[in-house]
Amino acid sequence: MPVKIRLQRHGKKGKPFFHIVAADSRSPRDGKFIERIGSYNPNTNPATIVLDNDKALDWLQKGAQPTETMRAMLSYRGVLYALHLHKGVAKGALTQEEADKRLAAWRESKEQKIQAKRDGLAKNKEEAKTKQLKHEREVNENRLKSLAAAAAPVVEEAPAPAPVAEETAAPEAAESNENAEA
Repeated sequence: MPVKIRLQRHGKKGKPFFHIVAADSRSPRDGKFIERIGSYNPNTNPATIVLDNDKALDWLQKGAQPTETMRAMLSYRGVLYALHLHKGVAKGALTQEEADKRLAAWRESKEQKIQAKRDGLAKNKEEAKTKQLKHEREVNENRLKSLAAAAAPVVEEAPAPAPVAEETAAPEAAESNENAEA
């Protein structure tokens, strides 16, 4: 029975979620499987991969073949590197302690890279939020200035006492016009 390590799709349309399973290669994609060894959520950034490394390594040692996508994920999680080190220990090229140290160092560097990406994404998100708030403040200030400018002519027209003084002179002119007519 040829066994494959592959993804089994779940989730709704447009929001996929995958189970990582060891299944008979003849069974359908979302059908019967032998063992569930993890999950994969591509909706998050970075994508979330939850994988039981020991079970995956055990299946690879038994001869299970990963699909192309799973090969990339197993490499990303260090399972293929662990398999490589295990083969080196079996051949006597290195000791188990040395292999464990190498694997731990590799995983530590990988976790640092992942954390750096998460920090970078959080920083970019914060910068975008700050930029958006600054833009909104500018828009609000411009709006207030335009409202003040629109209200300013009304304020300028209100202090028109000077023309009132002219109106007092205007009745005298009106009287002189009446005298001229009479």
